[in-house]
Amino acid sequence: MMFFRKQKLRQEFDEKLVVLMRETKEDWQQTQEIEGLLDDYDLDTIAQRKIAESKHFYLFKEARIRKILLRK
Repeated sequence: MMFFRKQKLRQEFDEKLVVLMRETKEDWQQTQEIEGLLDDYDLDTIAQRKIAESKHFYLFKEARIRKILLRK
């Protein structure tokens, strides 16, 4: 009985991790587009891009540790 509950919780949190990874990837891509459109060197935009990139790769690393397969 306990095994099934644990399995269900793991699956639920894995799904949340996948959703969060997709959201952070979208944020990262948006900041890359904004940075590409700017003519001037803007430190705030670069910092936002690096933060979004770091978040995405941290979640990606966590997914690899949990052995989660991402489906498109």
